[in-house]
Amino acid sequence: MVNHNLSTAAGKVILLGEHAVVYGRPAIAVPVSDVRATVEVTPRSPGSGVLIVAEDINQSYRLDEACESDSARALQTTMRNTLQHLGIRAEDQALRVVVRSQIPIARGMGSGTAIATALVRALAEYFGRHLISQTISDLVYQIEIIFHGTPSGIDNTVVAFEEPVYFVKGQRADIFWVSEPFTLLIADTGIPSKTRAAVEDVRRRWLADRLRYEALFDEIGVIADSGKQAIAAGRIDELGQLMSRNQSLLRELGVSCQELELLYLAALDAGAKGAKLSGGGQGGCLIALVDKQTQDEVASALRAAGASPVISTVVR
Repeated sequence: MVNHNLSTAAGKVILLGEHAVVYGRPAIAVPVSDVRATVEVTPRSPGSGVLIVAEDINQSYRLDEACESDSARALQTTMRNTLQHLGIRAEDQALRVVVRSQIPIARGMGSGTAIATALVRALAEYFGRHLISQTISDLVYQIEIIFHGTPSGIDNTVVAFEEPVYFVKGQRADIFWVSEPFTLLIADTGIPSKTRAAVEDVRRRWLADRLRYEALFDEIGVIADSGKQAIAAGRIDELGQLMSRNQSLLRELGVSCQELELLYLAALDAGAKGAKLSGGGQGGCLIALVDKQTQDEVASALRAAGASPVISTVVR
């Protein structure tokens, strides 16, 4: 056991395929390594128990305390599951666990997933244990259920491995080669994206009209497959076209909103190669594919259209 440990995990965005991925179609997710969650574990005096400090929201609570908020319960459950996996009795521990995150909350960027991933890593390292990325992903997936109800598993996979992932629920999660690095701008609408609510809304509409929604999911899945091929071959212009086509289908699914559409039009008008919402939708973030020539102009246009902040990340 070490006396101090600090671990981090990246954010993420869904590049292609959200919502359809819940219904067995492929999706692509990429890490956003420029923004990170950090967890620091330090010892407390013996017998004082485990204190979790969520520094960004100025909250603290004990591991054995009954909490109502999803975020608090998710952290507590992550700790218990990880300690159990490590064969360590939670009741015997005296730890201070400080959680910080640069990742915007409830914006489809995997803030909760990144925090959970960093927590698993920090606890394992604190107790001198090494966990492979797949084990970390599996532990975090248990927490995804608290946040998303019926999670696909893509978030925990891309965050734990911190590599671009081609994902089919229950079948495969393939890390794949990026032939030519590309730049995404991530524009925040300022509206929380409640992934669980959006997934449930789509499910209700799917139950009411399965034929139409299965056809939409099929088309989104084809786009994700084409996107993987475009990325592997360095066809960045084609990737942009696929992103915009994906957005039109997400619009048909009913998960876009006026604020996202304004950012979408602003990005394309300013020269983006393509753009789409990312994640649950109904708020959250829009992602835009840009190059060096258009990056600054598109970022300015997104800010003028109401985005705050605009994050730039290079996918390699």
